[in-house]
Amino acid sequence: MKPRVAILISGRGSNMEALVKAAQARDYPAEVVLVLSNKSEAMGLEIARKLGIEAIAVPARPFGKDREAHERAIDAQLRARNVQIVCLAGYMRLLTPWLVQRWTGRMLNIHPSLLPNFPGLDTHARAIAAGEAEHGCTVHLVTGGMDEGPVLGQARVPVLPGDTEAALAARVLAQEHRLYPAILAELSRKISLPAS
Repeated sequence: MKPRVAILISGRGSNMEALVKAAQARDYPAEVVLVLSNKSEAMGLEIARKLGIEAIAVPARPFGKDREAHERAIDAQLRARNVQIVCLAGYMRLLTPWLVQRWTGRMLNIHPSLLPNFPGLDTHARAIAAGEAEHGCTVHLVTGGMDEGPVLGQARVPVLPGDTEAALAARVLAQEHRLYPAILAELSRKISLPAS
């Protein structure tokens, strides 16, 4: 039996699409069963449906400032589908300790920098401004601190003379689409599944 994976998105979800397509290979060791967004208008929901994946929204707005109540509603959807691994793919909300603890060791995120360098936003512009020779992306386990969890894998790209933010971002994104499915596969092979 393969681990059941849910992917959380807020927008188009290009990393979600890469994960879903990788998981559709017969020999891939995980199965994507759900794409969930905090925004009902997220483009990635329709992309997931076209790829044959259940896609739902649990909008944050009705919960106001009660982030944990919103996450409890998300968690209920994950539990209802017997999800074992959660992948964040452009999910643009900071998580509360409640959800992070519920999924300790089973929640992944991809970040567009070589962590611990450049946590947070605007990573490509910051890497260029800092004069970095190389940049890249990191897949890590999610913990309570933003972009601080244990690193499971990284991919590197050179920062080229005259690089623009858009050009560098495109090269990093191509590596994200390769790295994230590979790391999810590694974690999926290690995770212990409940007895059926």
